[in-house]
Amino acid sequence: MVILSVPSRIGPCVSSLLVMILVLVLVMSIDGVAGKRCERSCGSGKSVIRLNYPFGFSEGCEIRLDCSRSENGMRIGDFHVQSVTASNIFVNVTPKCNRPLEAIELLFGRNFGLTWKNSLLLQDCSSQAGLGGCLIPTGLVESRFKLEKCDARSDNISCYSEDKRGRKVELMNHTALHQVKCTSLFSSVAVNFDTLELNRVELSWWLDGSCKCHQDANCTTVSLLDGTSGYRCSCKEGLHGDGFADGEGCRKVPHCNPARYLSGHCGGTTRVIVLIGGIAAGALLMAGFAIVSYCFCQQSVSEKSQLSTRRLVSEAAGGSGIPFYQYREIEKATSGFDIRQRLGTGAYGTVYAGKLHQDEWVAIKKIKHRDNESIEQVMNEVKLLSSVSHPHLVRLLGCCIENGEQILVYEYMPNGTLSQHLQRERGKGLPWSVRLRIASETAHAISYLHSSMNPPIYHRDIKSSNILLDYNFRSKVADFGLSRLGLTETSHISTAPQGTPGYLDPQYHQNFHLSDKSDVYSFGVVLVEIITGMKVVDFSRPHSEVNLAALATDRIGRGCVDEIIDPFLDPHKDEWTLFTIHKVAELAFRCLAYQSDARPSMMEVAEELEVARTSGWSTMEENVCMESSIASTCSSPFNGSEKCLGGGVTIRKMSMGSCRVMVPKKTADCLGIGTKEVKDSSPVSVQDPWLSDQSSPSTNSLLGNAIR
Repeated sequence: MVILSVPSRIGPCVSSLLVMILVLVLVMSIDGVAGKRCERSCGSGKSVIRLNYPFGFSEGCEIRLDCSRSENGMRIGDFHVQSVTASNIFVNVTPKCNRPLEAIELLFGRNFGLTWKNSLLLQDCSSQAGLGGCLIPTGLVESRFKLEKCDARSDNISCYSEDKRGRKVELMNHTALHQVKCTSLFSSVAVNFDTLELNRVELSWWLDGSCKCHQDANCTTVSLLDGTSGYRCSCKEGLHGDGFADGEGCRKVPHCNPARYLSGHCGGTTRVIVLIGGIAAGALLMAGFAIVSYCFCQQSVSEKSQLSTRRLVSEAAGGSGIPFYQYREIEKATSGFDIRQRLGTGAYGTVYAGKLHQDEWVAIKKIKHRDNESIEQVMNEVKLLSSVSHPHLVRLLGCCIENGEQILVYEYMPNGTLSQHLQRERGKGLPWSVRLRIASETAHAISYLHSSMNPPIYHRDIKSSNILLDYNFRSKVADFGLSRLGLTETSHISTAPQGTPGYLDPQYHQNFHLSDKSDVYSFGVVLVEIITGMKVVDFSRPHSEVNLAALATDRIGRGCVDEIIDPFLDPHKDEWTLFTIHKVAELAFRCLAYQSDARPSMMEVAEELEVARTSGWSTMEENVCMESSIASTCSSPFNGSEKCLGGGVTIRKMSMGSCRVMVPKKTADCLGIGTKEVKDSSPVSVQDPWLSDQSSPSTNSLLGNAIR
């Protein structure tokens, strides 16, 4: 109480004036004290929000947030605060095109700031330097968030993040953020344990100075970017409160168990009725809540899984810029995955023809089994195809990870697969020159994977149905889902055998040793397919001939290639066709050697096929004469004399300048006279002993056997 004593000699006017001045000073002092008091609640009624120390909504608060009374919520500038925890502030960053990057400054306050766990989505970036490497098409964002069209300059959205794991400072460096060449902040992604939260950022908060915590609280030191530190307080386990000495500290919460409640020590007079009614009502509410939560959780899990898968696929692509398509685009391109647009079905998915941008035809592969194994196949294929570039390897154009689907988009190959043409499922058959070119191109592609990549890539599923043909019947190798990276310091890697029966390397099948020679074996089976036009595994053939590899090695080893040549090829129409078919048969025989060391490398295979494809008749004559084991005199090709092939076979120069191979009739061995039945063989292995005189098919010249 303030007692004013005014001398009697001072007039009443002066006394009144002094009283007014003193009252005014007192009011101003009271207002000043009130102005420094912290208001820790916002809103009114049921929507009121209350915060614990050190947070509040007025000038006197240690950490001040804005109170949005119109929206009954908390804000930091224009950003809505979702929640405040004992260590973090979670803020919503709604998607917005062309929002100035300077707006992010509001989230770097005196006592709070963005952590390195956030990834910011930025627009209008003139350079990718300093950015995370991911690009998100603006068209995808517009449809996903239903936004108005962004400026044309903002074609893509780039990611900015800082990897500070292992460092004490948990804050993002906002100085480095302003050094990136971007002008707009679109949205953000925050890491919350093992999930990603879209349109949200995580802020860390602290108080300046040394720890001023309650005696029953723990103190956490926060390292700051300027080298100083702050602190946070949290109550020990079993206690409640803000944990600060200047706040409410820590306290025990009274525990009211059912025994105390029923005995009257806590609760009201109608406690039993209320308890029973509460239990019944609670059970009903919990049942309803569980059903609703299950539905929402399923949707949330699906969205998080989709986001996680997209992140993994982006990492697998290694920043190669492979675009993501929306599911509705893919669905429209394939007319709702119409069966009439289906190109084929494999072990891991179905391939459809579709039209995307500007009526461009593409092949769309929809993964069949959406499990961990299929995700691994997708990631493996994206990783490998994004790292290779060869004219005879199929190109990956994009992917779609949406609506629980995993879809890959490839370039379109209008002439289907080599298998379809060899089995007459498409067309009437391929001439030998086209088949030989396809074999050569495929061998060069596989050789590129083995020899030009570091580490080398083993395809593991080379087969005629994975060799695609374009408009000009040029080949491209596809389906890298089973491929694996080799190890440069060893000759093989150990992995469980996977592949297609009939093409599988028998040594790989037996010893689990995967190497480049496993692909050589599979390609040898493809060469036999090209020569014979037969199915790799056909149970309509005799039991000993079910496996094409076993059948071919038997016939080629006994010099009876003519028995298995596709009649469509008409091998005797000219000498070059007959010669090159036998050369390719010899090469296939060497590729199918049981011991992997006896097989040639893919580079050798590619070179031999290229020589056979591009060689003229004169080159063929020289090769034949060099390979003849019983060679007589070989004179010049221009003197009109006979050229020797060995084994009684001659080439006679004709009057028109052409040469003709004189092939004798089949030997008794080829006709089956006095021969033993071919040994039985498994569809996935070839372990028969070689029937030729040579110890290894890699050193055996089969041309002489074939035409002897």
